[in-house]
Amino acid sequence: MNLQQLSTFCTVISEGSMTAAAEKLNLTQPAVSQQIRTLEEELGVTLLVRGVRKVKASMQGQLLYDYAKKILHLTQQAEVAIHSMSGELAGEIKIGTTSAFGLYLVSPVVGLFLKHNSNLNLKLIYGSAEQIIGEMKKAAIDMAILPDLKNEYGIEFDRYEERFVMQDEMWLVGATKDATLPETLSLSEINSRPVIVDSAVYPGFRRLLEQRLNQHRILIKPTFESDNAGTLKRVIESGVGWGFMPAHSIRKQVRTRRLTRVHVDEVKYAVNINLYSLKAPGIKPMSETIFRAIQQQTFA
Repeated sequence: MNLQQLSTFCTVISEGSMTAAAEKLNLTQPAVSQQIRTLEEELGVTLLVRGVRKVKASMQGQLLYDYAKKILHLTQQAEVAIHSMSGELAGEIKIGTTSAFGLYLVSPVVGLFLKHNSNLNLKLIYGSAEQIIGEMKKAAIDMAILPDLKNEYGIEFDRYEERFVMQDEMWLVGATKDATLPETLSLSEINSRPVIVDSAVYPGFRRLLEQRLNQHRILIKPTFESDNAGTLKRVIESGVGWGFMPAHSIRKQVRTRRLTRVHVDEVKYAVNINLYSLKAPGIKPMSETIFRAIQQQTFA
């Protein structure tokens, strides 16, 4: 087995399907299937339990997944350490993002940067997307990690270079302990359970959802509303109700079966998450190293 096979296997588990993994890895589905088949043949075990809409890890697959994640994480740490040392990062750099992206993409690699770059002063600034955009208008931050600004907010910045980091989706999820959760749902049935609302949801998804709700003449009356992903996850896990959440923030909970995804075909939605870097002297080397580290984190 090799790192590429392990990365592909982990992506299949986290995404829940061969097709989704292929899209994320920019591979064909047959290529993904072949890598998994090669792993299974080499190990002599079945790694995946294949269902109608998604795949799950077998007992042996879960064991491999746990070890593979550790291996890939150590590989990532080595790459970040090497790049940060060779990059000779120094000076002050301000990164603006939302708390959800900061927790998922930036926080895991901050320690490595500071450990290997004693002359680097890294400032991580949290705020709403609108607040971070306000800082970008003043060129007050060096980098930002945000949903695609043009498609989501109708704005572009000539002073910032845009680089694709990952694609995110919106998933409807409920507590796995609720044995009556359906596998699929028509949006007309959304109020059959209390609805938990993410008030910091992507603007594009909000527009799509409102359009579909209006078509069905449905009004959602939220039982609970928050802009904090951690709080929303805990409320939904408790079994109070269900709600739409960014896939990147709940993949782990879905994989470990604390949350269950309910498919709603009427509101399929995907959005690009980008790194925006200020076009200024001295920023390019730092942004390149940080971009590589953050991009690696999307596969962690």
